This record gives sequence, C-alpha cells and structure tokens, in this order.
Amino acid sequence: MLSNISFAYPFVLLLLLFIPALGYWFWKKKEKINPDVTFSSLQVFGKAPITLKEKLAHAPAYLRLAALTFIIIAAARPQIFSSGENIYTEGIDIAMVLDISGSMLAEDFRPNRLEAAKNVIDDFIKGRTVDKIGLVVFSGESFTQCPLTIDYSVLSNLLKDIHMGMIEDGTAIGNAIANGVNRLKDSKSKSKVMILLTDGVNNAGEIDPLTAAQIAQKFGIRIYAIGVGTIGQAPYPFQTPFGIRYQMVPVEIDENLLKQIAGVTGGKYFRATNNRKLAEIYEEIDKLEKTRTEITSYRHAKELYFGWALTGLLLMLVEVGLSKTYLKRLP
Repeated sequence: MLSNISFAYPFVLLLLLFIPALGYWFWKKKEKINPDVTFSSLQVFGKAPITLKEKLAHAPAYLRLAALTFIIIAAARPQIFSSGENIYTEGIDIAMVLDISGSMLAEDFRPNRLEAAKNVIDDFIKGRTVDKIGLVVFSGESFTQCPLTIDYSVLSNLLKDIHMGMIEDGTAIGNAIANGVNRLKDSKSKSKVMILLTDGVNNAGEIDPLTAAQIAQKFGIRIYAIGVGTIGQAPYPFQTPFGIRYQMVPVEIDENLLKQIAGVTGGKYFRATNNRKLAEIYEEIDKLEKTRTEITSYRHAKELYFGWALTGLLLMLVEVGLSKTYLKRLP
C-alpha cells in the first residue's frame, strides 16, 4: 500500500507567500498604535510586572495569520492517496505424459534418458505454485501414476518411484495421449496442457495417436511433444552373462507424427539431443505456460481539507473572542 499527499488546487498555495508580508504589516502597525492612556512619565511603572494581558496583546494578529494559513491550505484541497493492486491468479492444469519404455535406458543422456527426464520434470514441478499437475506413464500400455494435484511433494515422490519395467514394453503413444485427455477433460481450468515425452515410434496400443490428438483438441488441450535422443546412434546397456555390455543402437523418433500431434492441438514440437537441451525445452514450456495473472490497479483519494478549514475557523473564532472580550481595547 503506497500513500502520498497532494493538492487538487496547488496554485492556491501561492497565497501563502502573502502571510509573511501580512505579518510584517501587523508588526509595523503595532509600533504606531497610540496608547489608550497617556502619561507624562513612565518611570512610576518601571518595576511593575508585565501582565498576561500585555503578553497577549498581539495574539489576535498572530491568530488571524495562523487562521488564514490554515484556510488557504484547506482551499488548495489537500488529499491523501492510497493505491495498490488486486491480483487474481488462474491456475493451469498440466498432464505430464512420460515414456518409460526400454529404449529410455539409452545413455546418450546422463545417467540415461529416463532419469534425465525425471530430473527436469521434477525441476519443472518445483517451479509451479498454483497449477494442478498430473503424471501419466506409458510404454506398451498407459496408466495414471498421479492424478491432477497441487500437492507437489506427493507428486515428486511418485515421480521418483517411476522405473522401466512397471508395465509391458512398447510405445503406445495414442493410449498415452488418451489417458492424458481423461485426466484433463473435466478440468474447469481455462488452460489445459499436456507435455508428452517419448523417444520412439508408436508400435503398441489400440488408439491411433492422431485420433487421440484430435480428441485432445476438442477438449481444448494443447500438447507439447518432446522427442528425446541424440542424432544417429546411442549407447544402450545390455545384460549379458558377463555383466553389462554396451551396444550402439539407432535412434528412431517419429518426429513427423509428434509434429502433427502438436500442430493439431495448437502446441509445439521440440527435439532434445542432450541433458542441457532437454532442460532448456522445459524452461521454454514453463515460460509459455505461466499461470495467468490479472492485476487491477486502484487509487483512492481521501479529502483532508475539512480538518484544515475547521482549524482555521476555530482560530478565527478565538481571535474574535479575545478581541471582543479579554483583549478588548478601550474606546
């Protein structure tokens, strides 16, 4: 809350420049005032104490100057302003759809694609405040790991529990999108987003990915599709009787399909080829899908002139009262 004082008619304050001149005029005038009673000599009063009446003899003039000062300030209409902002937030509902198929263990990312994805998703979650976020995982099938929630600590713990082998292997992109749509379709939020991350080609499931994307579009859901994997080949760990052995396997991502999915829903397609690029993609999505905030500014004026005017009037009444009574001069 910010406050400040200003005047509606500041030019009126120029009249205050005349107050010192009036004070000087009153001071010069009192020197010329003739006494009410004339004595040939004042020696007889030399040791006489100064009375209260004598001390207050010029009080009416000073009271009049003070009253004029207050009245001039009141005429300038002093105001105190209070200003501020009313902030309204509108959360975004987000479904994180994560591929946990066997190919996500490839180590072109560190320590592998799946763990790299989990790390950046966890950072993304920590950056939100009022948005509801859900988590869907898929490989040969798809299921909901966590429904939409604002309990980010629970969401992060469930994210950590994700591992390859939870469900039958494969890449059912259509089923994954349909599951994400089920999470979001009944949302009352004006902004609904799905972030789909995969490293493969659709080869499982009963639902065609483009059909699922069209359904998402009908429910006003934007899909940001992310393809993860280096260009060319990537090292993949294989378990052998002699321990883990690495073999270079081709990176196959159906980028054309992912671009179509994003395009149908008004989203965007991204390609991540390393950990840094993946983190940058989620940062970009984070900026694109910030919580909608409405800020309404207000400024209220409170009039202060009444107090100044009343004080000036009271001073004038005191001045007149003293002049007509206690300090009344002899005729």
